[in-house]
Amino acid sequence: MGLVVKTNRLNTVIQSLSLAEIRLIQVGIIDSRDKNQGLSSDKPLRIESSRYAEAFGVTRQTAYEVMLSAEKTLFERQFSFIDEYNDKVKTRWISQAKYIKGKGAIEIIFTPAVVKEITRIDGKEDFFTQYLLRQTATLNSVYSVRLYELIAQWRSAKNTPVFELEIFRGQLGLGVTDYKKMNDFKKRVLDLAVNEINDKTDLKVEYENVKEGRKIIGFKFTVHEKPKPKSKPAADARNADNGDMFTVDGLSDKQLGRIARNPQFIADYNHMVSSTSAAGQDEKAWEFEMINRLKKDASQFIKRPIHEYLAY
Repeated sequence: MGLVVKTNRLNTVIQSLSLAEIRLIQVGIIDSRDKNQGLSSDKPLRIESSRYAEAFGVTRQTAYEVMLSAEKTLFERQFSFIDEYNDKVKTRWISQAKYIKGKGAIEIIFTPAVVKEITRIDGKEDFFTQYLLRQTATLNSVYSVRLYELIAQWRSAKNTPVFELEIFRGQLGLGVTDYKKMNDFKKRVLDLAVNEINDKTDLKVEYENVKEGRKIIGFKFTVHEKPKPKSKPAADARNADNGDMFTVDGLSDKQLGRIARNPQFIADYNHMVSSTSAAGQDEKAWEFEMINRLKKDASQFIKRPIHEYLAY
């Protein structure tokens, strides 16, 4: 299913994580919860390079190299947060890491504080930010992923509280001297992240400046879920002769992958991705992208009946 669940307290900590490190933590959270691998502060969690490759649309070799790099740096990362007793807690993300020679895998152990925050609090999901991994898997900027995490918990409320500038900068992973000028911060961080979230995820985000006099001291965001694509009326999607020719209902991911690999399908729809994008350069990334698009809105694929491509 790919549902990432973290407490809002953990989700809003000031941190400096790379995109690869965030992705490694996301996969660790999902696997520990949804694949019954278990999660504890003394039990290693194995992450296969094939798992990372599938989740983020890269080759296994690329996945393994990225995971190795992230594993080395993630061990050194520290962060702090305020616990339920209003005390400041300083900790690391992981307490142990190693790579498994010849297995294309790494093992990590989360620290006790992280384990506690990832584990559900008495089953009360109101305390948690939840989002499907596929909503952030295609985001290319670490700032986009972090902003999505920060605002996703406000999707029901539609509006966020004020994100005070200096705290907000830290939550995005910026150092004291990074993009200090507001124009640079907006252009290279905030606007970049907002535009990518609006383009690639299930959220529509806008922000407004919060000022004291003429000085910007923070930002407020409006957060709306994009409407789910409406299914076409029966008369548009089918007729008595062809049945549901342009839907993917009932097709498994494996079948959708076979469709995406069909040379005729590639010829029909290769215009949908940029030749410089990951999906335009890597077969696995193409397959991952097309499966997601087929599942999200199959009405884009109308050049011939979808089921015809299964013949490949």
